[in-house]
Amino acid sequence: MKQTAWKAFTAARKTYKASVEELRRALPDLQRIQQALIDGRSGPAYAVETPIVYNEALDDVGPEDEIKLILVADNPGRREQAAENRRYLVGPSGKIAEQFFRNNPGLGIDFRKNTIILNKTPIHTPRTAELKELYRLGGSSVEKAAAESQRTMARLLAGFHRALAPVPVWITGYSEMKRGGVFEIYTETVQELYDPRRRQNETTASRRRDLWKALFLYRHFSMNQFTIDLRQQARDGESPEDALRRIGAFYRKRILNF
Repeated sequence: MKQTAWKAFTAARKTYKASVEELRRALPDLQRIQQALIDGRSGPAYAVETPIVYNEALDDVGPEDEIKLILVADNPGRREQAAENRRYLVGPSGKIAEQFFRNNPGLGIDFRKNTIILNKTPIHTPRTAELKELYRLGGSSVEKAAAESQRTMARLLAGFHRALAPVPVWITGYSEMKRGGVFEIYTETVQELYDPRRRQNETTASRRRDLWKALFLYRHFSMNQFTIDLRQQARDGESPEDALRRIGAFYRKRILNF
């Protein structure tokens, strides 16, 4: 990583860590509410250990590392919030993602060495869709703080992307980014930050033109949705790299409208 990129990366990482701490202070009762959600559902019971999860894998990144991809998932699940992990995509979806990159060596990406992972919010729930139930249990204070966390994470994505450009961004799990979805606010903020048609000064316009073309949307890695969709949409004679660019740009246009 060049010195300028490393400086920008560490600044974004510091901002990310501070934003998680600020969110924790704003929601002192969150852990109790999350535990009530878990205890009241039909899924497996477990203790909430990390209500709001900063991805500690970012602390392992050094200036000598080569980052080739920024991947955005949804929110931390059961394994991600465990005190022994506190890292993103370490559960079943993460294992599927690792396998995908092992099966496609032509991409030249070691998932755990060459990728940094962000989420659309650092707030934990067992399943992403259960964020809505968390809001119901926690009331307006939790919902408002969670909405602001989405705005913050979208801004952080842009910060990391500017630091590491021309590295591409893969935002997975686009279904909840639609209007009315759990991550509608995240979508709106990404549009504000990346849409090349927004009014801006000349320097920002040039930067956006470069960044938005490197932004791609896909299905989840969970339940092999990502891999199945890629296989179903691949064209005869098309390389995985070309298929990924085409499919990711198609979903970007569908969801982000640029």
